[in-house]
Amino acid sequence: MRNKEVAEILRKTAKLLEIKGDNPYRIRAYERASQTIESLTKDIEELAREGKLENLPGIGADLASKIREILKTGTFFLYEELKREIPQTLLTFLEIPGLGPKKVKAIYEKYGITSLEELEKACLEHKIARLPGFGLKTEENILKGIKLFKERTGRKPLGEVLPLAEEIVKLIKARAPIKEIAIAGSIRRMRETVKDIDILITSERPEEVMKVVASLPLVEEVIAFGETKTSVRLRLGIQMDVRVVDPECWGAALAYFTGSKAHNIRVRELALERGLKINEYGVFRGDQKIAGKTEEEVYSAIGLPFIPPELREDRGEIESALQGKLPVLVEYNEIKGDGHVHSKYSDGTASLEEILSKASAMGLSWVAVCDHSQSLKVAGGVPVEDLFKKKARIEELNKRSERVKLIFGAEVDILSDGTLDYPDEVLKEIDFVIASIHTGFQQDERQLTSRIVSALKHPLVHAISHPTGRVLGEREAYAVDLNQVMETAKSYGKALEINAYYKRLDLNDINTKACVERGIPLIIGSDAHFVDQMEYLRYGVAVARRGWCQRENLLNILEYEDFMNWLRWVRDRNQK
Repeated sequence: MRNKEVAEILRKTAKLLEIKGDNPYRIRAYERASQTIESLTKDIEELAREGKLENLPGIGADLASKIREILKTGTFFLYEELKREIPQTLLTFLEIPGLGPKKVKAIYEKYGITSLEELEKACLEHKIARLPGFGLKTEENILKGIKLFKERTGRKPLGEVLPLAEEIVKLIKARAPIKEIAIAGSIRRMRETVKDIDILITSERPEEVMKVVASLPLVEEVIAFGETKTSVRLRLGIQMDVRVVDPECWGAALAYFTGSKAHNIRVRELALERGLKINEYGVFRGDQKIAGKTEEEVYSAIGLPFIPPELREDRGEIESALQGKLPVLVEYNEIKGDGHVHSKYSDGTASLEEILSKASAMGLSWVAVCDHSQSLKVAGGVPVEDLFKKKARIEELNKRSERVKLIFGAEVDILSDGTLDYPDEVLKEIDFVIASIHTGFQQDERQLTSRIVSALKHPLVHAISHPTGRVLGEREAYAVDLNQVMETAKSYGKALEINAYYKRLDLNDINTKACVERGIPLIIGSDAHFVDQMEYLRYGVAVARRGWCQRENLLNILEYEDFMNWLRWVRDRNQK
């Protein structure tokens, strides 16, 4: 699949057009096309062959022809023309939080700055603050953004890398003589960001396997080629290491290369306490190998039960395992519902019927359709009259759908003074109210915390969406006292969301674990704006598992009627 590659070229085209100051509608068309393709679960090349590109949301004949050109040549005329006209390094500037296209253009035109080092130096010398419309606060935010950019350089979101790794596994399976194959490393542990791809294989013909790996269409450069290990750089700029290991060492190698480093150190210490040695080849007592074929026997040999990969971060999993207290983690196939999806009523691209159909295909039994509230104009916030049209339509569809139900929800903005974006007489008609902050990120911790706490105390609110507001690599979490938020949620029986959009994953795993320890109910929402993004639920489940979630901690495992009963219970409890 070349979906990511095509989406990235269209995204960069939109950014270059922004720097140029082009027509905003044209820019938005490229952005939307990029988002559509990035969220596809189908192969863009296959859709092109079938002549179905124009069926995709926001893609007409003109964009479809450009996509076909990219698939054929790896680029298209406008993109190459823009690259000749605008220095490519300015695209890097757009990856820095706090810098938009207009500011990038102003900095370039005034100072000719084209490198990160030059930009940082200009900020430290207060040259940027002197530009019209900038000031010291903007300069400070740019410096923070540069710091954030440097921290994330070399790491990519799990949601970008995992689909790529899975596609590579499929290609290797189809083309090489292998017996076993697995993704290892931080991807297997489902970390929110990953640095590279690690793949382990067993095969009787390792050299043939490595030839296949080196010739994969996604490979840009072969860094090192060997019979048992080959390293390549992929076209999306990430390194991949592929190892062929002995079948008798499979479990030991998989455990070792899954990590984490801290977990492996603790395991090795435990083995030494028992007079054993453990490495990627197995578990040894002296020179005798006593385990190594499976992960289960490797852990068993040192007195531990199997520890799920998501827990292997040295956050207490070893101690819990030794005490027989490892949690029984929630499984993806136990998920019954999606707690947060957007439709055409706000800024989503799907109709209610399409959401219902996608939920059915995914095996879900309910979806909470939570469109933005009226004040968020930039996201097509739903005015009250349209909100009740949506309610009527959901009721009509639910009568016809036996297996899957839609829940009439709303993502209601928490305004700057802590009040909610719909009056109480409207809120009480909404089955599921999930409140969130979308404005005023620069307020201080006291103000932001007060806003969220006020919403949690409101008797008609059920949950808080993306509680820290962070966007991976783009925006740091805003200043909020999460301990106070969690204690309020616990006191009022409210839920906090694990937002499953792969650039949010908010709550993160550490905060999820803190909620689990406090007994706060959690709800996963895909925050889908395209129906295929509903499949991002898998990333939310990954966060839940990394946060030690069991079934009882997660509302998504409830059947439709049970979830509706919980919604009513929350209101009954808080309106007494």
